[in-house]
Formats: sequence, C-alpha cells, structure tokens
Amino acid sequence: MSLTVFICALIGAFVTYRATPWLARYLTRIDLVVKDQNKKHKPLIPISGGLAVFSGFFIGSMVFLFLRTFLDTGANYQLNLDNNSLVFLFAGLISIFIATLIGFLDDLIINSSKEKSTGLKQWQKPMLTLVAAVPLMVVNAGTSVMSLPIIGEVNWGMLYPLLLVPIGFVGAANMVNMLAGFNGLETGMGIVYFFSLGLYSYVHGSYIATLIALMAFASLCAFWMFNKYPAKILPGDSLTYFLGGTLAVVAILGNIERAALIISIPFFIEFILKAKANFNADTYGVYVNGKIRSKYEEIYSIPHLLTKTGNFTEKQIVYTMIAMQFFFSALIWII
Repeated sequence: MSLTVFICALIGAFVTYRATPWLARYLTRIDLVVKDQNKKHKPLIPISGGLAVFSGFFIGSMVFLFLRTFLDTGANYQLNLDNNSLVFLFAGLISIFIATLIGFLDDLIINSSKEKSTGLKQWQKPMLTLVAAVPLMVVNAGTSVMSLPIIGEVNWGMLYPLLLVPIGFVGAANMVNMLAGFNGLETGMGIVYFFSLGLYSYVHGSYIATLIALMAFASLCAFWMFNKYPAKILPGDSLTYFLGGTLAVVAILGNIERAALIISIPFFIEFILKAKANFNADTYGVYVNGKIRSKYEEIYSIPHLLTKTGNFTEKQIVYTMIAMQFFFSALIWII
C-alpha cells in the first residue's frame, strides 16, 4: 500500500484529535449533554462525538483524492483506484455522510431530565437510513456475486443493488446502534473490526474498502483518547450510525460481505436479545460500589451477562466486549 494512504489516514486522525476537544466544549455550551449513567454521580457529558470522527474520516479521504487527482506520481496506483472506483468511493462517502447526519439528528432529541437521548422513533430510523443507501444503489456499487458462510458463492443479479444493498445498509446502520452505552465500547469495537476488515480487504485485493476502513480506523484511534473510560465526550448515535454505515460501505464496495457478516455476529446476538424486550431495554446498568449492576433480571443485552453479576467495573466490561469483538474479527481468517 502506498505511503500516501497512511499519511492521509494520519491527517484524518490528527483532525479528529484536534476537533474532539473543541466539539466537546461546543456541545456543552449549547447544552447537548446527557448523564453518564454508569458513574456514581451521573455527570453531564457532551454527546455526538461521532461528528469529530466523521470530520477526520472525511478530510483524510478528501486529501487522498486531492493527491490522487493533482499530484499523482504513480505511487497511488498501488491501490488500483481507477476513475470508476472513484465514483463508487464518492457514493460510499455520501452514504456515510447521510448516515452520520441521521445519527446527529437522533442525538438532538434529549429529554428534559438529561437521562438519555430519546432520539427518533423506531420506525423513522430504518426509513431515514434507507435514504442513505440510495447513492450506493444508483451507481450499482459492489458485485452481485457474494461469498456467504456455509452456502458459498451466490449470484444475486439485479437483486443485489436494488434489494440487498439497501437491506444491508439499513441493517448495519441500525444494528451498531443497539450495542452501546459504556465509555469506549462503540469506539473500541470499531477500532478492532475496521482494522481487521481493512487488512482483510487489502489481502484480498479490495483496495477501495481498504482505504475506507483505514480512514475510519485512524479517526477512531484518535477519538478513543477522549471516549475511553472516563469519557470526556460520548459518541452518540452520530458515531454508531457512522460505524454501521461505514461497515456496510466497506462490505459492499470491497465485496467482502462474508467477512462483514462474521464480524457482525455480536450485533446479531444483540438484536435477538433486545427483541426479547421489544427493544426497550437499556444496555447500561446501575453504579453500585464501583461496579455496574444490571437493571433487569433477564438478559436483554450481551453486557448483561457481566452486569447481572454486579462484579465488574465499567472498564472491565468494555475490555471484555472488545476482546469478544477481537475473537469474531479473527474468525474471518479461519472460516
């Protein structure tokens, strides 16, 4: 891979690193804050840090495109990004932008008690994220031949751009949003699966997916410094929708749907658990003597397996979840 891509990723990370503190102060000033539910005194923390992640991701991508367009010396062609690939790249960036914007709109709706972001209605989220999939649909992004676990290769023809792409994008954008609620959880898991998908796509020659995954990985690493426990800013739905949208774009443009499905197994499990509670259960718990205890008797979220015991701190829960994501991310090299 060309050095140019790594430089652009570092630029994106730098932008996110510099933008996050400013964004945290601005969000606090406009009172876009919520209570950190897993802390003793539930301090008010600014929400919607995903905007800073997207800013770094977008600027890093734009710098790459600028260098590719005006200062190309041949090194960038190591990524084999022809003009047709650039059309797909722009479509992917537009889809990710729309998904992030939808997440931000979701963050803007906060109840008066500041307990949490009440967000958009359940039926509104898939409808809006369906709009975000349109840029990928109109350029016929991806390849209709998919390699699926167990089944093998399947050629979907026109059903791929017109049916599977919107279903996959809507599903990915909304599923990441379900597994959240602890300092650094979404960011840490995102770092793991984008690193894994970026490396996987590069090995398999899906260079456009490599570029997008690397930009996302770099920006998330910078944001981690502010979102890890104890968080100075919360990611909000602007980040979870960014993560889900980017995950879908990487899978579609890189033709690595099989790997993306394997990596997404924790989110499928979370969907099933949340469905038991009609998607009304919170992932986070209650602070008790430095540990986090679940608010429910039943298991309605993967972290509830830990919080139900009341023996784990927030940091321990997050690192356990990241380790679980690392396990499933490693499976793509085996299955």
